[in-house]
Amino acid sequence: MKALEISRWFPSLTMLFAANPSTDKPRLQMKNSPRLAAGAVVAALLLSGCVAPGHQAVPPAPACRTGDPLVQTTLYFGLNRPAGPAITAAEWQTFVDSQVTPRFKDGLTVFDAKGQWLGHDGKLARENSKALLLIHAPGKESEMNIEALRSGYKQQFAQDSVMRVDAPVCVAF
Repeated sequence: MKALEISRWFPSLTMLFAANPSTDKPRLQMKNSPRLAAGAVVAALLLSGCVAPGHQAVPPAPACRTGDPLVQTTLYFGLNRPAGPAITAAEWQTFVDSQVTPRFKDGLTVFDAKGQWLGHDGKLARENSKALLLIHAPGKESEMNIEALRSGYKQQFAQDSVMRVDAPVCVAF
């Protein structure tokens, strides 16, 4: 029997290779099964912290020389509808007044944008858009408010997506 020691990492775990009587091939045998089970559970718990989250909404905060570390989120809202007329200035302003302002009372910036991308058919597509720039503290409340804006706009105006860009920033007034 040849021993494979892993005691350097897990002193209570020792695994042995032994010949399998039916095939004469090596097989793994484990000593100290209760300890092995406990060690496996501990290892699984420790390694579970190494899994990357599916979505990290906000990058780490910068070390600011001046100002406060906050998050800048820019949302891009397309103004074309899949069928029908473009979203009007009045419709956009109503959306801002009823959905955006109540969620971000501290302030916001809206500017016109012109987006373009390569469509599934290989043709260049262009669309007039509105960009909404928000400066906010990181946290669950901001995250929920931003996602509510995105989903609400997509539903209200039959949009496929609202692009979101997050960046850590230092803000001073």
